[in-house]
Amino acid sequence: MTKPMMDLRELVEKSGDTDLLREMIGDAAERLMELEVGGQTGAVSGEKSPERLAQRNGYRDRDWQTRAGNVEVRIP
Repeated sequence: MTKPMMDLRELVEKSGDTDLLREMIGDAAERLMELEVGGQTGAVSGEKSPERLAQRNGYRDRDWQTRAGNVEVRIP
């Protein structure tokens, strides 16, 4: 009997596009975090605005364990 659904990790490892998929996941996560921080502070990174509610304090690098493997992300 065959598995009806292949595990994502197995699929990625077989396809050879492992790095591309991890890069896409990391990029999407970073963009979403930037949008969320921009909404909370009232301005995007580097923007000078009188509506700004807070200051940003850089980034921290973190490893994120996903089904596609380890993804490096920068958290604002």
